[in-house]
Amino acid sequence: MMTAPLPLTNGLPDPEHDADFYAGVPTKRALAWAADVTLVLIVSLLIVPFTAFTAIFFFPVLMMTVGFVYRWFTIAGGSATWGMRLMGIELRAHDGARLNGTTALLHTLGYTVSFVTFPLQLLSAAMMATTPRGQGVSDYLLGTTAINRPA
Repeated sequence: MMTAPLPLTNGLPDPEHDADFYAGVPTKRALAWAADVTLVLIVSLLIVPFTAFTAIFFFPVLMMTVGFVYRWFTIAGGSATWGMRLMGIELRAHDGARLNGTTALLHTLGYTVSFVTFPLQLLSAAMMATTPRGQGVSDYLLGTTAINRPA
């Protein structure tokens, strides 16, 4: 399914008039998340030997740190993680522009807080599945949303 180029001067696409931008995005976000977590796990496992295997004792913290840096830099560099790119989606700011480094940092921080706070994680997943733009908690607070990558 092809979507028209995103008109950056008009903000985010309207979910009713430009529904193609949001078609299947919640499922694609879930699949992108799984791909990203798998990649972060692999990178984290590769780091363990370089810590004289002491990282085994703080492996969840290592994974969270690797994941934070990975999300921040990939979103800042292309408005999407590698998993999102694989699924053909990207994040956009309230004005329709790609996320800059600061917004990517705030989005990653919001994602991390939601991830480690189970009720927020549930709320975020429910919001992605039920709101017109499929926004999670951090998306809603920042005015960002995930859309299908424009053609």
